[in-house]
Amino acid sequence: MLTKKVKSRILFLFFIFLISLTVIVFILKSLNQNILYFSTPTEINQKEDIILGDAMRVGGMVKKNSIKVNKKNIQFIVTDFKNEILISYTGTVPNLFAEEKGVVAEGKLKDKKLFIADRILAKHDEEYMPPEIKQIIKNNAK
Repeated sequence: MLTKKVKSRILFLFFIFLISLTVIVFILKSLNQNILYFSTPTEINQKEDIILGDAMRVGGMVKKNSIKVNKKNIQFIVTDFKNEILISYTGTVPNLFAEEKGVVAEGKLKDKKLFIADRILAKHDEEYMPPEIKQIIKNNAK
């Protein structure tokens, strides 16, 4: 038979466990809602249950000769070499943004062929080096 002291300790530990479990569930749920993975144009094209207007990311390569710049707007095509999606963006693009380079666009999908970007993230390879550092190394090599 358990004493009153042992019962109160078990009850206390049970409540601590229950509170900890509840906090962990809320943290994981919050993190899951805030994570945005990027989808390729093929994944977007194949998804049947895609929700238009939700925040998402689209990633791929900027198609050659697809960049069109107006006064306020820039449009380009992102491809994964199977499917393509037109990206429309208002604002300045990163320095690494160029044709045939990797890019991730953050924004909302209007339909399966048009994406309105709020932010552009240019991707670079592992060998990327800022131009200033390249110049210093080149000058020191002489």
